[in-house]
Amino acid sequence: MDRNQMRVVFIGTPEFSVPSLEKLYYAGYQIVGVITAPDRKSGRGMKLQQSAVKQFAVSKDIPVLQPTNLKNTEFQEELKALKADIQVVIAFRMLPEAVWDMPPLGTINLHASLLPNYRGAAPINWAIINGEVKTGLTTFKLQHEIDTGDILEQVELAIDPSETAGQLHDRMMSEGAEVVLKTIDGIRLNTLVERPQVHNDQHKPAPKIYKTTCEINWEHKGKDIYNLVRGLSPYPTARTYFDSKILKVYRCTFVPENHQRFPGTHVTDGATYLGFYCADGLIQLNDVQLEGKRRMSVEEFLRGYKKS
Repeated sequence: MDRNQMRVVFIGTPEFSVPSLEKLYYAGYQIVGVITAPDRKSGRGMKLQQSAVKQFAVSKDIPVLQPTNLKNTEFQEELKALKADIQVVIAFRMLPEAVWDMPPLGTINLHASLLPNYRGAAPINWAIINGEVKTGLTTFKLQHEIDTGDILEQVELAIDPSETAGQLHDRMMSEGAEVVLKTIDGIRLNTLVERPQVHNDQHKPAPKIYKTTCEINWEHKGKDIYNLVRGLSPYPTARTYFDSKILKVYRCTFVPENHQRFPGTHVTDGATYLGFYCADGLIQLNDVQLEGKRRMSVEEFLRGYKKS
């Protein structure tokens, strides 16, 4: 079948999903519907905000479904009425089998790792936190267990030693759209060979990030702290305490050094640098945000903190 004959339902919510939706739309695929999260109140005025995916869909007159309960019979009947050949899900919550098994060609997912490595909710963060030098993108067929379906396409990406999770996220957002298009083309033309995932104990998980994950332990080695900071930047951000207030750290530099200081002791000239001693050196902070303040360079932070 031609691209414009293939009926696609797209399932996603955040900005990360949008380039893939755009790529399929402009490539000529028939996007017959979009499933996204319900509008939410946010901002100072607490006004209802549409998801990034919904905003694009509305601009192109694509029907939008926003179920609060994916197991709801009425929603599933609406979805069935769209008569999709295939579904594409990117950055969305877990789907019930009745939803992912509905279209004849199944449901594919884009995951931000080289599966079976880094299965879970935060693959981009954990790859950097663990100091990986490469990662990748994988499309696979959904099945019962999360992130375990047969692999369709994979592309490997190098991670720069100074790259943050936010920067890698943006690269993957763009690269992922190409992988999704290639996958759907391959399914349509019946040229893809599905291969099962072979998981072993060497593969690392990518669980949800919690507040405790974000707390800097100054007794750890500097390279590990450096990777934690960039792996959590710009969100949810690594953090420590400075004068009993939470200090978020977006950027830092590790300077190896033999010292006898207690880990967590800070040093500053009051103008240009602020550092914390760790197990094997000094972590110099470059980009920070003190509790109740905006994000700023450490020089700006020290000027303002000195005045207060």
